[in-house]
Amino acid sequence: MKVLLISPGKDEYYKKRLKLALKMPPLTLSTIAALTKPDIEVAILDEHVEPINYDDVPDLVGITVMTSVAPRAYKIADKFRKSGAKVVLGGPHPSALPKEAIRHCDAVVIGEAEGAWEKLLEDFKNGDLKQFYSNEKLPSLVNLPEPRRDLYKKEAYYFVNSLQVSRGCPFNCSFCSVSNFFGRTYRHRPIADVIREIEHLEGKFVAFIDDNIVGNPKYSKELFNALIPLKIRWVGQSSFNIIRDPDLLKAAKKSGCAGLFIGLETISEESMQEIGKVQNDIKEFKVGIKRLHDHGIIVLGAFIFGFDSDDKDVFKRTLDFALESKLDLAQFSILTPLPGTRLYEKLSSEDRIINADWSKYDMGNAVFMPAQMTPEELQKGMGWAWREFYSYGSILKRLFSVNFNLLRHLLYFAPLLVLNMSFKRALDFESKMAKASITKH
Repeated sequence: MKVLLISPGKDEYYKKRLKLALKMPPLTLSTIAALTKPDIEVAILDEHVEPINYDDVPDLVGITVMTSVAPRAYKIADKFRKSGAKVVLGGPHPSALPKEAIRHCDAVVIGEAEGAWEKLLEDFKNGDLKQFYSNEKLPSLVNLPEPRRDLYKKEAYYFVNSLQVSRGCPFNCSFCSVSNFFGRTYRHRPIADVIREIEHLEGKFVAFIDDNIVGNPKYSKELFNALIPLKIRWVGQSSFNIIRDPDLLKAAKKSGCAGLFIGLETISEESMQEIGKVQNDIKEFKVGIKRLHDHGIIVLGAFIFGFDSDDKDVFKRTLDFALESKLDLAQFSILTPLPGTRLYEKLSSEDRIINADWSKYDMGNAVFMPAQMTPEELQKGMGWAWREFYSYGSILKRLFSVNFNLLRHLLYFAPLLVLNMSFKRALDFESKMAKASITKH
């Protein structure tokens, strides 16, 4: 029996653009591969780094689907089904819209894979494949098998040492699909399991892909203290309230934290209330960023445009803040109503969703009618913020005015320059492709 697990790309343009930026290996697929019994031949294909060979037809194809790649995933699924393979779809999008997904596949895994995937494989072997699979309760994270990183395409990624230590979130931010997919409570892997997995990795750099590495401060402190003897460097995603706990911040630094992705989201109190992100206090943003820098931690601040209280000046105000607060890196996104979120329900009920093409639901396209500007103004403003923040002048100014002490500055100058230039090259390429498309039409 042969199983092929696929992470779909959005389209050819998307794949070309990602070659200019950092790529992460498909941890979801390597985790599912680890759940597959040894007597089953399993392979992983990440369409961002290699094309699909449709002439090699496996017995079963599993595709993980985010909303923005749903159209592409459906095309892949349809093509393999015509060749005689059975197809399974899973991930956030099919979990939110299983009745839509089942039109393109033989089975849908709703929610997390552990338990459901093993049952599906057994049914498939017995010729009794069901249409829908899900777990009655959230899976335990104790004693999980280590992901099959050996299945990643060789030399396709900058690093392969990504792992997850927790799932779920007690918060329910209006635009976020995490709590809908993983549940409203934090679940954690035993720290001994995490340490053992890291000890088996090659290299000393690790990326934690948890939605919030400090969601449970007590657990996080224990984890960070356990990491100290390993002498690794790591990056992750954190809520902003890490800056309020001196012991937690100190433990993160000692454990090797090199950088954090933090969803600041907005500098508007009205917008923050609209989101429902109670853990963010805008008045603390600047001092908090400095505090992180004082601990030698690079900060990538993420912002979203398009809230009902956002007017046309929001782009300049946000950019000014990002520069004044000396953020090392920034991400600017458009508010996107993903299926399964409160935002999607709200905008649907108000008849404000203007684009049903899932490929546009990539945080870079305006797919709804904003309250105080046109969709075109929203998209144009976001693009302007990206270009201004990653202009040559801005990059150089930020790199030479960073809050790190001199030693930290010397250590991080080169990696920060590479990261900033990576973003800039991707933006320049995107602009070039957009202009070529306009000229063509």
